[in-house]
Amino acid sequence: MAPHYGSPSADQMLALSCTVVGVGPGGNTSMVARVAICDFRGVPQLDCYVVPTMAVTDYRTSTTGITAAHLSSGRPSKIRWPFLDPGLTLALAERCKGEAMKFDVVQRHVAEMIKDKVVVGHSLWNDLSVLGIPHPAVNTRDVALYQPFRNALRTPNQLVRLPTLTFHLMGRNCQEGQQNPLENARAALDLYRSHASDWETAIRDGHWPSALPPSTFSRCYL
Repeated sequence: MAPHYGSPSADQMLALSCTVVGVGPGGNTSMVARVAICDFRGVPQLDCYVVPTMAVTDYRTSTTGITAAHLSSGRPSKIRWPFLDPGLTLALAERCKGEAMKFDVVQRHVAEMIKDKVVVGHSLWNDLSVLGIPHPAVNTRDVALYQPFRNALRTPNQLVRLPTLTFHLMGRNCQEGQQNPLENARAALDLYRSHASDWETAIRDGHWPSALPPSTFSRCYL
């Protein structure tokens, strides 16, 4: 994957967010259940449920809105097919026929979509981890790590939740009630766009303007 050292263009950028459910004892291990990707204008490129590869022990329905029916391979899924590759879109649509998508299909498809793209999001290490997809750190714009946002909220060394960032920096609410990954992706994108010029100028001048992601997630970055 070629890193973008100059300011990326709009068509080089995508925003990513995932919703997770719990597997394993107590449902404490996260597994991807829904994936949303939008382009720089906020237009959905992918929004689909994912068939779990392990038994789900906690759907976390109160916050995710997800039930067993959403993740069944034999039930319809809310899904938007991407506009990036019509041939790939048709192949996937034929294979999945509107149902929740198998994890390996989602993984390969998302990896192809974000290849050579700059990915915007909040706590992207969580999304990359549950997808099992590494991405070049220089090709990420993580609003959870952007130091000027942290400084503005007087929490320079703390991870700030997406709803807090959107409320204090954009004056709008996010994640009210059940979470929607498409809404989250768009919120992160709007935060990035509000400081895109300063963000990209800092990178172009050789000053990475963000904190480092947790070291335990180093495998998520190239």
